[in-house]
Amino acid sequence: MSFDSPSEEKYAADFKQEYAHRDATPKNALEAIGVKVVHDSTQLAAAETKQVGSAALAAALSKSRINPTSRESFTLYACCFLTFLCACANGYDGSLFNGVNGMDTYQEYFETGKDGPLVSQVFSLYTVGSLIGAFSAGPISDRFGRKWGMWAGGLVIVIGMAIVSSAHKLEQLVGGRFVLGWGIAIMTVAAPSYCVEIAPPHWRGKFVGFYNCGWFGGAIPAAAITFGTNYMKSQWGWRLPMIFQGVAPAIVMIGVYFVPESPRWLMANGREEEALAFLTKYHGNGDPDSALVQLQWVEFKENIKLDASDKRWWDYRALFATKNARYRFLQVMMISVFGQFSSNGLGYFNVVIYQNLGYTSSAVQLALNLANQVVSAMCALTAAAFTDRIPRVKILTWGTAGCAVFLAINAGLSEVWSKQPVDKDGNVINPNLAIGQGALAAYFLFNALFSFTYTPLQGVVPTESLENTARAKGMAFSGVCVSLIGFINTYAGPIALANIKHRYVFVFVGWDLLEAVAWHFLGVESCGKSLEELDEVYNAPYPPFASRRKQTIAVKDGEVLMAAE
Repeated sequence: MSFDSPSEEKYAADFKQEYAHRDATPKNALEAIGVKVVHDSTQLAAAETKQVGSAALAAALSKSRINPTSRESFTLYACCFLTFLCACANGYDGSLFNGVNGMDTYQEYFETGKDGPLVSQVFSLYTVGSLIGAFSAGPISDRFGRKWGMWAGGLVIVIGMAIVSSAHKLEQLVGGRFVLGWGIAIMTVAAPSYCVEIAPPHWRGKFVGFYNCGWFGGAIPAAAITFGTNYMKSQWGWRLPMIFQGVAPAIVMIGVYFVPESPRWLMANGREEEALAFLTKYHGNGDPDSALVQLQWVEFKENIKLDASDKRWWDYRALFATKNARYRFLQVMMISVFGQFSSNGLGYFNVVIYQNLGYTSSAVQLALNLANQVVSAMCALTAAAFTDRIPRVKILTWGTAGCAVFLAINAGLSEVWSKQPVDKDGNVINPNLAIGQGALAAYFLFNALFSFTYTPLQGVVPTESLENTARAKGMAFSGVCVSLIGFINTYAGPIALANIKHRYVFVFVGWDLLEAVAWHFLGVESCGKSLEELDEVYNAPYPPFASRRKQTIAVKDGEVLMAAE
């Protein structure tokens, strides 16, 4: 049964009829694009050489380029935008309840307080829903396809939105939060898998990086909406922002009817002609003999299995069965844990942090929250634009170390602020505003650098690291890990901030330094390589070193030459 749009089905059928008689699959990737391996370095002497991460991919791109302004390319952009909206749904919630929790009308209705156990319950049930929902996310995307996984997640989120926006009791609100988390888990497994699998190799980093920047595409509108509705002195002040939570998922549910399915999912499910038709149409400018199409096709044939564990919903052995798989999974766990536990989890409680620094006005807190989101988003989008040019491991190593520095400054200045004398109502007497402003600036800079370092790569690293038929289940495991860390952040965070206040930040200073060391020695570089080429990297004795090794190529008399290793 095919769920693809009529136009895609017709294109695949016409393609099959025209090219079914052809069987020109090259024996290997280098043969696919006509690269000649030379053992005598003098043959390269008269040609201009360059160092690349993948000789095969660099050669393919030198011979065939995708037209970025073609109709097919704009279809790919639309596909990427749909995944962006999936991330928007996640980011919207992350900012929504941070803003709603600071509203007087919300507090008067539910009486949860701005920190403490009740706030932990409301925030963390979303995470519990994500944790449990992750176990259904992988099988849904593997069984029905990546784009229909996005559709299913959108449906669950819309149901959750209806529950929370109509809540009259705290129990209903908490239950709706659980449903929302479940839907997000399904969506955020399907969306990045779809995005990384449809993207041309040289656009992959930008596509998936842009996908994860969708977090801000949801967080900023949520911050702006809650800032505006805060002035409504009725229940609609907090109900309207919750209703808007269903907008992005609804658009995704409609949009999936008009976009193609992932070619790697098609290949893994025995629909080879449709997979090759996709590559030809969207990666080859309609030419099946395009070097980029031929390179990817031979890699598809070599690496994608029809009888893999993605056909068995209960089978997760592909994630751990071999050294190759275990090192891949290590990358997934590192980005999942470090991406959630580098003090960025405090973003849920920005209002409390601002209050601890002396910014007690609800309007000022919401304005600062909005400004923080905008600055962070600009940094994340800037990083996404360079994701395919700057080595991933280098960004993660130095960016994480920089985050530790800004956190240390913030924690130190916050400690000085806390030592100032206060009156009987707890207000600082003759406060030195420069201290609070310095601490706030350091916190903004931390968020900006974290967004530059992690936001694009939180989608890129796990999807690139996982083998094709293990991708959905691996992303589901990543979702479980993210949810567990998120549960710790959202449940322990309010309690820690209520008891030890700014000193909670000191925990993350040392931890971020350890993360930087881990990235340097254990991070595997995937920039400049196709997804299938990474299999050779992970089969090496020490993948981090193998991934950073460069290959030498040259073009001489119209022929692409590669130096033998």
